[in-house]
Amino acid sequence: MTRQSNKYIAHVIADELRAEGTPFAVATVVWTLASTAAKPGMKALVLGNGDFADGWLGGGCVTAAVKKAAITAIKTGEATLVCLRPEELLADMEGAAEDEMLLVAQNGCPSKGSMDIFVEPIKPQPELLVCGSGPVASALLRIAASFGFSLLLCGEIEHATFDWQYASLAEMDSSAPSGVDRYIVVATQGKGDVIALTAALKMAAKYIAFVGSRRKFASYESKLTNAGVAAAKIATVRSPAGVHINAVTPDEIALSIMAEIIQTRRTDGQQRATDDAC
Repeated sequence: MTRQSNKYIAHVIADELRAEGTPFAVATVVWTLASTAAKPGMKALVLGNGDFADGWLGGGCVTAAVKKAAITAIKTGEATLVCLRPEELLADMEGAAEDEMLLVAQNGCPSKGSMDIFVEPIKPQPELLVCGSGPVASALLRIAASFGFSLLLCGEIEHATFDWQYASLAEMDSSAPSGVDRYIVVATQGKGDVIALTAALKMAAKYIAFVGSRRKFASYESKLTNAGVAAAKIATVRSPAGVHINAVTPDEIALSIMAEIIQTRRTDGQQRATDDAC
């Protein structure tokens, strides 16, 4: 099989993984010195559990280091450079080993070659589900379109200049593929608040927020409990939605909510990496 056909197969597999919502990492050899099995430009696709979905980069030393880097990269969303060196060259990498973006590993193979492998995480687009049809919902979808979110709207917005998919409340529970991080904002603002909150709280999500005062949300808690929502789940709702920036206008409120979503997304990735390192 030619190198060109190998690249085609890798491309097809990568497209399939994206379509399935499966996170993976692309490991690319970017530099080699002395004798190495893999050469610059060779790639491998690595799944979140460390299994290789496609490609080959060398023997056990290389594979173990790339697996470790890929697992961490997928969980944190941060790329990593794997620096594989023979034992006699490891001392030269002491300072670099302290860099969080680098993984320095020993090459114990008899060839004693050196390799640098760039490991880039490819995660499915996170999904932002907005319930509502008012100015805040419209502003939030417009702002989110610049941050790489897949947009899903449960509501009606006219004259929009951005793309989103429409979902009814009945469809909301199964709208996100497995592996996709979902963020939900209920911005119904008095028009079906409890119905939307009940549906949102029965879904798996990284973040659920309510656009309204803390007092208003508190007045709905008994209704949510009666609808079968657990108190612990209700307590996870961010209300009022967004970081505190004294927001007044719909655009300012949307900006504060987007900031909170990004903060939650990045903090969650860092926490998962820390937990796995313990």
